[in-house]
Amino acid sequence: LGFIAASRLPEQFFPPADRDQFNVQFMLAPTSSIEVTRDLALRAREIALAHDRVKRVHLFVGENSPKYYYNLVETQKNAPFFAQALVQLDGPEDSVAVVRELQAALDAALPQAVVLAQQIEQGPPFDAPVEMHLYGADLRRLRAIGDEVRLALTQLPNVTHVRSSLDGGAPKLRLKLDEETARLTGTDNVGVAEALRESLTGTTGGSMIEATEELPVRVRVGDQFRSSARQVESLSLATAEGWTNLAALGDLELVPETAVIAHRNRRRVNTTQGFLEAGTLPSEVLNELLAKLDEQGFEAPEGYELEVGGESAKRDEAVGNLAGSAALLLVLMAASLVLTFNSFRMAAIIGLVGFLAIGLALLAVAVYGAPFGFMTIVGAMGLIGVAINDSIVVLAALREDKKASVGDIEATVHIVRRASRHVFSTSLTTMAGFAPLILAGGAFWPPLAVAIAGGVAGATLIAITLVPGLHAVVARSVVRRAARRQACDQVALTGSLA
Repeated sequence: LGFIAASRLPEQFFPPADRDQFNVQFMLAPTSSIEVTRDLALRAREIALAHDRVKRVHLFVGENSPKYYYNLVETQKNAPFFAQALVQLDGPEDSVAVVRELQAALDAALPQAVVLAQQIEQGPPFDAPVEMHLYGADLRRLRAIGDEVRLALTQLPNVTHVRSSLDGGAPKLRLKLDEETARLTGTDNVGVAEALRESLTGTTGGSMIEATEELPVRVRVGDQFRSSARQVESLSLATAEGWTNLAALGDLELVPETAVIAHRNRRRVNTTQGFLEAGTLPSEVLNELLAKLDEQGFEAPEGYELEVGGESAKRDEAVGNLAGSAALLLVLMAASLVLTFNSFRMAAIIGLVGFLAIGLALLAVAVYGAPFGFMTIVGAMGLIGVAINDSIVVLAALREDKKASVGDIEATVHIVRRASRHVFSTSLTTMAGFAPLILAGGAFWPPLAVAIAGGVAGATLIAITLVPGLHAVVARSVVRRAARRQACDQVALTGSLA
């Protein structure tokens, strides 16, 4: 039943931390100044403090907050378009609802920024809970294919923001120069570019002394004359024939500029990231995204590859690391059991108990309603040890009794009844020890506690029913084989004497 229920369990491999804090990130346009970012962050701080659960808000403009939790990484530094807020609540209770409410309020009040209100997560860090990496060579096609994935992701519920590493890019003005007109005015491409550079970027016109340092003074057109494409188009440029309006030399058009070409594993990549509402399981959104792409008939063209990243990739990596360690532990456990009982059959009985204990842990988690994740796996591994201990107590008592060791039913019942006191007392104390973690609630400890405490009840039944039954079957078969072998030896001896 546990293994059947496991296929229907929602997955949340890295549960959120039970803390009274969470992060809010603000991403503005790449051309935003730090003054604009600071003003927006201060406005967001006022909105957050208006919530009755929020006690303090600490702002960090232009960079990430200091590393106050073990898996936080610094992704932004000297970034004038970025800000981060550390929000302090009055307690960890029902923090998911607060995160969702602030996410909605900030999205409505600050449409010019990408606002990400995120709980503090456990496990290895990842940039976004849902990620799709698209590899390819041609940037235009890579962007076009990535936009299909991005569109499908925006159509899913519980997705707050979506972004791509190859998005539209920063806005750039491009001049289509009329070369004939430029020649008539006594200039060319180089002359127009130099004149624009001096007007917009500026040229050094002198210097000033501040304390002991000489600072250059750059002269350029004022911001009030260069803040829009129309104003730039009306600039007057100096040429050999005098002053000429830029609009007379050609046409200006607004185009996106790809500032950075992202690479991953030495390949060009377009990463589409999806950010979710607090409390939403990334695995469910990822499954919905893959189903939607299949429904739309999406398929990566030849030469392009689509790869799943985010929380799913980190989960697979963690499971692989656990599996590598578990293989060595299983070999050591099997060797110790064989040496303890001096029997492969008895070791196989204990191994079966350990396997069934995994199903008991999964069944307990399914009944409790917790998602399947890292703590469930750890709880199942802990339950294997407890279940094996109970079974070893019963099996060792059966092996020590002369009648029970050969499969006598009455002796087996007597031994099990006597050993059950130790088994039940061990199980009850174990369940009582994990009860506070279950009652405390939260998303981190209950899956572990439920897997062990709930599975112990079933492991106790296995120790006093399945183990004695299998031992009796194995012991009787050994006795019968020994009797047949002895009978055959006697017949052979009689024949040789005759």
